[in-house]
Amino acid sequence: MPPHMTLRRHAALVDRMATALGLDLEEEVLRGRLASDALPEMVLRCTGCGDAAGCNATLSAHEAGDAAAALSETPYFCRNAGIFDDLGRR
Repeated sequence: MPPHMTLRRHAALVDRMATALGLDLEEEVLRGRLASDALPEMVLRCTGCGDAAGCNATLSAHEAGDAAAALSETPYFCRNAGIFDDLGRR
């Protein structure tokens, strides 16, 4: 996959994960709870994930309303779990 497509795919995964967790990353930046340079870093961190397909499947099930796939916390395999969890506690 070309690098720009990889970045787009993972940017979408980061955004979808945030949304599934009830977070609006742009709003977090505007409120000063997330540094503006953190978003690109989160996307780059996501590109290092070995299970992007699993993440996509988890998010798709959640978005489809599968009660078993409800996200009350960041999945253990997410490379951005620490950031998402920290924002969720605020």
